[in-house]
Amino acid sequence: MTTNSRRWLTALFGAGALFVVGCTSMKTPATADVAVSKAAVDNAAGADGVLYAPVEMTAAREKMVLANQAMAAKDYKLAREYAAQAEADAKLAQSKANSAKAQAASDALQDDIRVLREELERNL
Repeated sequence: MTTNSRRWLTALFGAGALFVVGCTSMKTPATADVAVSKAAVDNAAGADGVLYAPVEMTAAREKMVLANQAMAAKDYKLAREYAAQAEADAKLAQSKANSAKAQAASDALQDDIRVLREELERNL
């Protein structure tokens, strides 16, 4: 066998192996992906995402339902897609909730500072 033939054969087997691995990974359950996304949705809910970002939380929860339905139907590619979308929505909800709470704390602090200034001016 010549060197070129060996290279060609090695490349062919390598490509075949990549194809098989790629196809197999799409057929394996997306359990980990769905679990990570569920944790993100739970974290967002715990961070008051429902209160501060209800639209995003609703979208995240709906996509989790769709991901679970896709898992039950053994459509793992679709389950991964919905899980990723649910995770993104949940992270956005959590970010909005954290931002809103930080803004509320900042507003309260500014109000306290204003009150202190007014009292200082009265005492002078």
